[in-house]
Amino acid sequence: MSGARAAPATPRAALILPRASSQPSAGGLTSGSFAASNRRRGDFVFVVNPSGANGRTGKQWKQLLPHLHTRLADQCNICECITSGPSHAIDVTREAIKDGADAVIAVGGDGTLHEVVNGFFWKGSPVRALDRGPDHSTTFGLIPLGTGSDFARTFGWTNDPCDAIDRIVRGAKSKLDIGVMEGPNREPHFFVNVADIHLSAKAGYFASMYKRFGNLCYVFGALRGFWGHNNQDMRIKVNGGEWRTVHKVTALCIGNAKYFGGGMKITPTADPFSGNLEVVILQDFKWYDFLLKLHRLYGGTHLSVNGVSSIRVQSIEVAEVTASGDIFVQSDGEHFGFLPTKFSVLPGAVDFFC
Repeated sequence: MSGARAAPATPRAALILPRASSQPSAGGLTSGSFAASNRRRGDFVFVVNPSGANGRTGKQWKQLLPHLHTRLADQCNICECITSGPSHAIDVTREAIKDGADAVIAVGGDGTLHEVVNGFFWKGSPVRALDRGPDHSTTFGLIPLGTGSDFARTFGWTNDPCDAIDRIVRGAKSKLDIGVMEGPNREPHFFVNVADIHLSAKAGYFASMYKRFGNLCYVFGALRGFWGHNNQDMRIKVNGGEWRTVHKVTALCIGNAKYFGGGMKITPTADPFSGNLEVVILQDFKWYDFLLKLHRLYGGTHLSVNGVSSIRVQSIEVAEVTASGDIFVQSDGEHFGFLPTKFSVLPGAVDFFC
């Protein structure tokens, strides 16, 4: 699923249905407004990408529903939204929050997660419920069922959806940081996991074309990314300071969390509750450097390797020394665009089931 840019809000999303019984009905989903949910209990909206993981997400979700209702139906109205294409999860999340949902839970991989996070915002500001008062907030949750599920790795979570449901039932919450990125048009876009620039972003762009191969898509994406790759000099500005040049950049990664690319611990000290982003810069890497140091990149022990540096920031701006307009930028594995781009953090922006 592509979530590269937040689409304008559409009319109220269909395919949301509150489930009041302890078991899902046999009739499937019908069109209806989320606002029609029973207000005696909170509304939990589960945003499901049925095509995630080559269709496995949709199948797993159907198998999971009876257990979900057994665990949650006596506590809340369970509402489903089956997404129909790119950006649908953004739109339905916004509508659910405006209608007063108590929680919106992403069901799928990092692409679905990315879209749901962007649905918590509109034109750079948090979306608010229209009739629940200023103190009401919607909690963000995750049931990881996708290809990579890299964000979940930061917390040591498995891909067992029953564990995720247990977390939601417990109801423990923390204030989660959200990353913000702005391209040349200054339109804010949001990320929750890792944003990255140049080789890794180009590899991610190509990897999205091979999702049918599962985690092998990252290998195929890297091979295509290396084809014709050249390290580039870049300019960076940290926390609003002075511009400085960083030479022969292979990749520059901005982590709110730790993992990307199917389990690579690229920003190993990132903490999504810290109010900071970790920036890791790889300089003058050749193709054979990745082969020789791949185990260290996956293990998160690469910060001491020659040509690798790390800094913690509240904001960083990145631009080319000589503008070409073809340096890739991605966030949460979704293509964003090209340099220049500014990255910053919104500390504790969203309540999160953890």
